[in-house]
Amino acid sequence: MMQADATRNTLSFMLDGERFDLTHIAPTTTVLNFLREHLNRTGTKEGCAEGDCGACTVVIADLQQGQLRYRAVNACIQFLPVLDGKVLFTVESLKTPQGLHPIQQAMIACHASQCGFCTPGFVMSLFALYKTEAPPSRERLCSALSGNLCRCTGYRPILEAGQRMHVYAEHIPSEQQTAVSAAFGSSLGEAELIQQLQTLNSPQSLYFEYQDTSFYAPTALQELADYLVTNPEARILAGGTDIGLWVTKQHRDLKQLVYLGAVAELNKIAKTTDYLEMGAAVSLEDAYQALVAEYPELKDLYERFASLPIRNAGTLVGNIANGSPIGDSMPALIALGAQIVLQQGTQTRRLALEDFYLGYQQKDLQAGEFVRALRIPLAKPKQYFRTWKISKRFGQDISAVCAAFAVELEQKQVTKIRMAFGGMAATPKRALQAEQALCGQIWSESAIEQAVQALQQDFQPLTDMRASAEYRSLVSANLLRKFFLDVEAKL
Repeated sequence: MMQADATRNTLSFMLDGERFDLTHIAPTTTVLNFLREHLNRTGTKEGCAEGDCGACTVVIADLQQGQLRYRAVNACIQFLPVLDGKVLFTVESLKTPQGLHPIQQAMIACHASQCGFCTPGFVMSLFALYKTEAPPSRERLCSALSGNLCRCTGYRPILEAGQRMHVYAEHIPSEQQTAVSAAFGSSLGEAELIQQLQTLNSPQSLYFEYQDTSFYAPTALQELADYLVTNPEARILAGGTDIGLWVTKQHRDLKQLVYLGAVAELNKIAKTTDYLEMGAAVSLEDAYQALVAEYPELKDLYERFASLPIRNAGTLVGNIANGSPIGDSMPALIALGAQIVLQQGTQTRRLALEDFYLGYQQKDLQAGEFVRALRIPLAKPKQYFRTWKISKRFGQDISAVCAAFAVELEQKQVTKIRMAFGGMAATPKRALQAEQALCGQIWSESAIEQAVQALQQDFQPLTDMRASAEYRSLVSANLLRKFFLDVEAKL
């Protein structure tokens, strides 16, 4: 139990101008189930219940540096307490007394809906984009809709609707402008939303229990560390894009949840003279934007790393702390020499990312210890870096092989090289023998072929539904050859 004077036991959020204050509800209730079963708002649909189809998409607004930030997320895997201190929008929120929202009008005009099951999710993804970019490029539209599946209409008319939604906004009659502005738009509406969010803001940590499940959202880093020391069995929740499936798919009973998102220190991205530091609660979207700014070579991986709603909710530290052998971010981060910062109580330590993984789903974590931050070295002038993801589908797929390479050359001599692979072993792993075969050698095709032979000693991959062992071995070797050709072209 927490001290009553140090915490509050009521989670609060806004929906359509109404404040919801909840105390007696299971912390693992998903936003989707709350909307459909408690509020009878059935516009938000359940398709896959794992964040893949987008039928359940809603939009969350919060304050970032005094400005409103709108994010599309999957309601099916977001736990209700994550809404604390935020404003929620559903497809029902878009109605106005005068008629349809410009996005809905554009969807009708472009014949962008057929069976209609997925349409609310598309509308909400477009609404988040409508609030952040006007008019959006086709590339941005494709990214915004990357988490929405349509099996009837196809994407062309939906993309056309996205390109025309701001045109309809410009032609709203003057008597409707106030209503649209108050609900979703500029001037007064934005000011009212900011005021609502400010009233929800509380310095107190959130702690409440329902039946045999507790939820704790500390607002200070040391509070979090102290709680985990005394409650080492508590399950850490960040974006919920993995843990949400434990409830919706595996029906697991989670007893203690401790949420990182309310800790301000963990939501920061800092840049020093040597490295980028990502706090444990920084979203994948924000983290990868910062990484791509430093390493443009990561752009392809960033765009193929899940959908935008998943990247809006999930965290980069959560992806690496999960310990999955096929997490797409780890090979690139290992190749770049990333380190993690671990904290246990008041003590901290740093660890090379590749040393964090001890075996399949085994990590170098002590009781009550957690990953506080990730540090990625800044780009070096003579360093060449590339990463590739190989999967059956181009997007929204688990990789069969993910490879990353970073080499430093001096007069075409390899002075330093790091290469890491995912999907090739029980953990994300460096190819140490292949590195040794190249280090000190002249950067040449013959040296690469020697490293290819050494690579076969580094890994003995398995055969599964994604790829055979032979395929993985061949692909990993060919990616090393591809890296050589890519660097040669730049030289």
